[in-house]
Amino acid sequence: MPAHSLSANQLKPPPGSRHSRKRVGRGNASGHGTYSGKGMKGQKARAGRKPRRGFEGGQLPLIRRLARKRGFVNIFRVEYTPVNLARLDKFPAGSTISPTSLQEAGVIKDSGKPIKILADGELTKSFTIQAHKFSQTAQEKIEAAGGRAEVIT
Repeated sequence: MPAHSLSANQLKPPPGSRHSRKRVGRGNASGHGTYSGKGMKGQKARAGRKPRRGFEGGQLPLIRRLARKRGFVNIFRVEYTPVNLARLDKFPAGSTISPTSLQEAGVIKDSGKPIKILADGELTKSFTIQAHKFSQTAQEKIEAAGGRAEVIT
């Protein structure tokens, strides 16, 4: 019979897709006799309702034993990769230091986060440093060494 002439009441599932339900408690030879897969006695072996999910027999449940999350999470927080001035002294004098050059030199691992230059250490050479943010002291030290601090967006 062509498929387009079948009605909803004539549809049949494909062969092998339907299985008969497993009949338990029909003798030990079936592999599911005696206790019918319910183990031995107890609340979970009885007929009818089962204890609710997460119930631990009256003991304080795990979900109530764990510490709750508290406080506030700022969803607008920007996570910066910190780079100290001491790490920049290995670059040649007069060079332009950008996030890509920092990654190539192995100063930072991932250029996915914005970079903030911090003032730890001293600069002996002048550089043009391009970063997303500078601490005020770092900017003063860079300019004192004869360099420039360029903010990139």
